[in-house]
Amino acid sequence: MAIEDTGFVDRVVIITGAGSGIGRAAALAFARAGAHVLGVGRRQDALDSTAEQHPGIAVLATDISAAEAPDAVVQAAVDRWGGVDVLVNNAGATAMMPLAEATENRINDLFRLNVTAPSLLARAALPHLRRTNGSIINVSSTFGHRPAPHFSHYAATKSALEQLTRSWALELAPDGIRVNAVAPGPTESEALTAAGLPTDLVDQVKKAEAERIPLGRRGEPEEVATWILRLADPAAGWLTGQVLTVDGGLELL
Repeated sequence: MAIEDTGFVDRVVIITGAGSGIGRAAALAFARAGAHVLGVGRRQDALDSTAEQHPGIAVLATDISAAEAPDAVVQAAVDRWGGVDVLVNNAGATAMMPLAEATENRINDLFRLNVTAPSLLARAALPHLRRTNGSIINVSSTFGHRPAPHFSHYAATKSALEQLTRSWALELAPDGIRVNAVAPGPTESEALTAAGLPTDLVDQVKKAEAERIPLGRRGEPEEVATWILRLADPAAGWLTGQVLTVDGGLELL
């Protein structure tokens, strides 16, 4: 998408989970569209690899689930560029957790990262988004609205994020702030490996997922990032409270 076709020139965008996968692809998409991008993540080396691909990307390594992180992330963008126009809540964890193996700590950690951290980031960004009639984009999952055995608590966090999307859209509409979400299906990323699955099982899961998807393959991060960009675009100014599924037709089954 060319710069002249978008409203992102000189706009300030915060993207969490920007060190790989959908987050990296989104950071590059916004930067190429003329935005100032703050890419946030835990791993400095991964963030540096993202930043090296475009001069419009600055990075901040932090754990967004830490108590002080939301305010620090937003303040970093404000100090550098003077405000915030778009918040992309992309960071999250996938956890294979059969009910028989669920523990209080694992459940709490999953909700802290996938639900609480995006909520507190949105709260921290809110005064700045009000000034700019900004936009929040949450990244959910196909499993935010369809069941997934062994991934029930992960699915529950994404279901919560989708309901937050709809509720925030109503709550913040009087402030001119739009809130939408994308719900990707199985997409090439490091998520399965990061969830602790061994390499051979990751390969099996990927193969099985591709075979179930009507379009016959897993998605690419850039294909999801395209829709994050479009949902955030000021040209979509009458669109709010929507969850757009980008999954090759998987939710149709």
